[in-house]
Amino acid sequence: MSIQENVSLKSFNTFGVDVSARYFAEVNSVEELIETLKLSNTKTLPLLFLGGGSNILFTKDFEGLAIRLNLKGICEEIIDDNQILVTAKAGENWHQFVMFCLEKNYGGLENLSLIPGNVGTSPMQNIGAYGTEIKDVFGSCKVLNLDNFEIETLNSDQCKFGYRDSIFKQEGKGRYVILEVTFRLTRHNHKIDVEYGAIQSELEKLGITNPTIQDVSKAVINIRQSKLPDPKVIGNAGSFFKNPTISLSQFEALKQQFENIPGYPNGDFVKVPAGWLIEQAGWKGKQIGNVASNQLQALVIINATGNATGKEIFDFSTIIIDSVKEKFGIELEREVNII
Repeated sequence: MSIQENVSLKSFNTFGVDVSARYFAEVNSVEELIETLKLSNTKTLPLLFLGGGSNILFTKDFEGLAIRLNLKGICEEIIDDNQILVTAKAGENWHQFVMFCLEKNYGGLENLSLIPGNVGTSPMQNIGAYGTEIKDVFGSCKVLNLDNFEIETLNSDQCKFGYRDSIFKQEGKGRYVILEVTFRLTRHNHKIDVEYGAIQSELEKLGITNPTIQDVSKAVINIRQSKLPDPKVIGNAGSFFKNPTISLSQFEALKQQFENIPGYPNGDFVKVPAGWLIEQAGWKGKQIGNVASNQLQALVIINATGNATGKEIFDFSTIIIDSVKEKFGIELEREVNII
């Protein structure tokens, strides 16, 4: 383990933005992590912890210490006949971890297949897809408290999960580093959820009427691959914006003007798909300079030429936000972490 200077972060962010970190270190254990932090002046030097780099947009060079968390390992603990706790270290690739669980017939993560990134970042924004969120299967997580270098265990309540939100994005931001995450999964009596999105129709295409968790995962992978560009081929960070939640009264007023506007009610509020709003505002497939909105899913902003700067991507997203607000009176919120 050593701290390097002026290291390119292009390969550590899925947008492929070419920026550098003033200092950089890669750590393979908690001991190395603590040693690195103690070597650097963490009180004055900005810190950045890198996972899969799939939810980050660099708009400039990082004038601090970037630490790549390469913590690896998976362990299992049987709770009862139907429940098992599966713990993965922060540096494990998320999709590979989901595949590991499915190979052992552990249920709960199948709807979250093919989400980019690493396990350690999954609780930060309570990742979710096709009707499932991390909080639904979350057991606990071990974190390093940067104030005192003590290891703590946080349960679901302490993580304060919300829609694409958690304590790690709020009052705990900059205070904790996630070291490992434990998930509570099923061994036999799996809850099959195919109600969200196009899962049911994709299963019908596959000729499956009584799906297993593996079938659901396959359907989700097919859907994601049909709509979302591979970041290894074209730079992107998946969904760039959160799906906005508006009041029922605002939704009903919009329905008068835009009768086809989709919405998913939740009490007195309605979640509206950001991709639909962006597409209706005329941005699907539109390109300005090096940046574009994806042709198949408007929610995804892409580094179309491979030469986009982070500022270009950020400015493009601002134009979309302004356009959607002007047309619908809804202000989109970026899901991607801006550095």
